[in-house]
Amino acid sequence: MDTSIIGPVTVMKSFTEQFGEQSPIVHGILVSSILLCAAFGSLFAGRLADRLGRPQAIGLGASVFTIGAILEAAALNISMFAVGRAIEGIGYGLYFSTQTVYICEISPPKARGPLTSGPQFMTCLALVAGYFISYATVNIQGSLSWRLPFIIMTGMAVVYVLSNLFLLPQSPRWLIRNKDYGAAEKVWDALEVLHEDREIESNESTAEEGITATMQQSSLPDQNPKPHASFRSLWEREVRKRTFLAVFLLGFLQLCGIDAVLYPGSSPKKLLSWSVISLKPICIHPKKNRDAENPNQASGVSAIVIVASSVPATLFADKWGRRTSTLMGGVGLTALMILMGGLYAGDAVLPDRGAGRWVVIVSIYLYCIVQATTWGISIKVWAPEIQPQHTRAQAISLAYGSNWVCNFFVAFVCPILLEKSAPSAYFLFGGCTAVATISKRSKRGFQ
Repeated sequence: MDTSIIGPVTVMKSFTEQFGEQSPIVHGILVSSILLCAAFGSLFAGRLADRLGRPQAIGLGASVFTIGAILEAAALNISMFAVGRAIEGIGYGLYFSTQTVYICEISPPKARGPLTSGPQFMTCLALVAGYFISYATVNIQGSLSWRLPFIIMTGMAVVYVLSNLFLLPQSPRWLIRNKDYGAAEKVWDALEVLHEDREIESNESTAEEGITATMQQSSLPDQNPKPHASFRSLWEREVRKRTFLAVFLLGFLQLCGIDAVLYPGSSPKKLLSWSVISLKPICIHPKKNRDAENPNQASGVSAIVIVASSVPATLFADKWGRRTSTLMGGVGLTALMILMGGLYAGDAVLPDRGAGRWVVIVSIYLYCIVQATTWGISIKVWAPEIQPQHTRAQAISLAYGSNWVCNFFVAFVCPILLEKSAPSAYFLFGGCTAVATISKRSKRGFQ
């Protein structure tokens, strides 16, 4: 939800009156600082998840996130607001990757795709909620107009923390990994997982214990195997290929440009450029120029499109196949980005007339639909799915760190490219998407 409220909030009149107008550089750092802090927090997420257990680690990270959100909502100056965003980012990094690992571990193999892609669907819903909450509060008098979105987000975070700490069961895979087989059986029963499915899970975890023991005995022959993997374990010969692929693809998931598409621009002077990269179809009616007054409303409409297209993709995640979905999505995303870049390079996109702008607007919506139904789900399910149990938490926390660093790069470089040369933004994202697609095509061993 933070992604869709931070842009609107920081350009609200009440916010700028209280904290002053921020330069583009300061504003960019303020908005995107959460990403680097999340990447930093993710470095510790895997270790915490292995030691504390999945729900406890998620609850801890979400608690840190909540503290940051409280500081933002109560900010008295811009420094306090910035500190709140930094703390929020660290908490985000601590819990988000572990959340994905947890869902993957409690899901039976036959339902793992739809269940593991659930957070992606909820993220889309939160984007929609954030856009329209900000739209609804903009006319409230006083600082409550910009504080209220953060207050609502804080309330949701508190509910999430309590749910993890008091309602969610421990991961049965984590329990098996820690040799608590009786507790694991009770959790499987509570989750109503069939005996044949839990046998698959148990056999997989038991087999991986042997791998861990072999790896650790080679370096520490006099010590008993430990259930917690070290960072070095991620790069052992048996697992380093899987670790690299998760880090690579989750990073390129951002380099395809999806967050540049969703980021709500706020400058009327850049109406057309941001209409393409921020989904602002109101530019179809330039005389009314409603988008200049409320640039985030149309971005909310784009988020609704993503939610609608995510429903069938989530339900049929296991039917379409990870590799096929990723390859088809990569081809479609690359083609759309190159098409839009070519139209801009050929000066075929005019601000108030012509077929070129219609082609670009339609292409942007198609891009969001393709991304939401393919890469947005297949890569996020596939990355934790291919990891062995003993390194899954740490590998995915590292992979999401890569994702957030790449996200920061996109947030930083996209406005610069649009200012200097709009086609270059599309060609950059299209090129990155093509590289990831070609790479995935060569990995035939991972389906």
